[in-house]
Amino acid sequence: MFRRTLMSCSLLALAGSALAQGYPNKVIKLQVPFAPGGTTDIIARTISDALGKALGQVVVVENRAGGGGIIGANETAKAAPDGYNLGIATVSTTAANPAINPRTPYNPLTDFTPIINIAATPNVIAVHPSFPAKDYKGFIAELKKNPGKYSYSSSGTGGIGHLQTELYKNLSGTFITHIPYRGAGPALNDTVAGQVPMTFDNLPSALPFIQSGRLVAIVVAAPQRLSQLPNVPTFKEIGLEPVNRMAYYGIYGPKGLPKEVVDKVNAGVRKALEDPAVKKRIEETGSIIVANTPEQFAAQIKAEFEVYKKVVESAHLKLD
Repeated sequence: MFRRTLMSCSLLALAGSALAQGYPNKVIKLQVPFAPGGTTDIIARTISDALGKALGQVVVVENRAGGGGIIGANETAKAAPDGYNLGIATVSTTAANPAINPRTPYNPLTDFTPIINIAATPNVIAVHPSFPAKDYKGFIAELKKNPGKYSYSSSGTGGIGHLQTELYKNLSGTFITHIPYRGAGPALNDTVAGQVPMTFDNLPSALPFIQSGRLVAIVVAAPQRLSQLPNVPTFKEIGLEPVNRMAYYGIYGPKGLPKEVVDKVNAGVRKALEDPAVKKRIEETGSIIVANTPEQFAAQIKAEFEVYKKVVESAHLKLD
């Protein structure tokens, strides 16, 4: 019986290896777990065409929003491990949301196969131009003076924007009401329209509105001040270093993805990032290209998840 089981496992492994050797031979779906218009969507669409050329197959970006990224991420986790259903991995879906939401239907450390971290991205608190303050000193003074008066938009409950703002509120002693959306795109749209006075967003999606004067940047989560926003301080500078965490945008698949598939996609992304146009598009958003190994990306996901678990526990954060 044991020998028969062992033979079956070997045959399955051989079949998987044979399948992977012919990979890819059809369209690949790259799922974005948020609505169009946000940073996750921008990164996915920036990389998809060049990745398709590198792999010799079309890579189609699909958006599946909801649950702060959980719905789309869960679809990736439950997909067949054949390499044709991949997803964009974010801090929201692999760390922040699972850390605060006990009902997350997947384990971020065991239900996915990390492939590569494409880029690291700064985050920013930005306000509508009608907000009374235009710099951090005025911003914090206004919040302290009017607790509960203001609200902020985020990509969804349990997302990185939500969790980082709640951490900021806890450390700064301020109170702002959370307005969750089905992605950064809709959250930004309402903030730019003045429906919500502020947002905590990833820089790539917010930057065009900041540069055009439709939003005002207040403080950024980045290793140092950004060349795009030289007058905007980092959270470290204002004495709130725990909030000073960048986001990541990588590619992963469901657990059990064959190593041959992982290696091909990893190599394909690396080749795509050699395209000057792709590299320029990502870097001009303030993002830093990472392009690491599957093992390194897995370690990053684990480390970030553990950080946010500690944040949730120490700050006693709960879902709205």
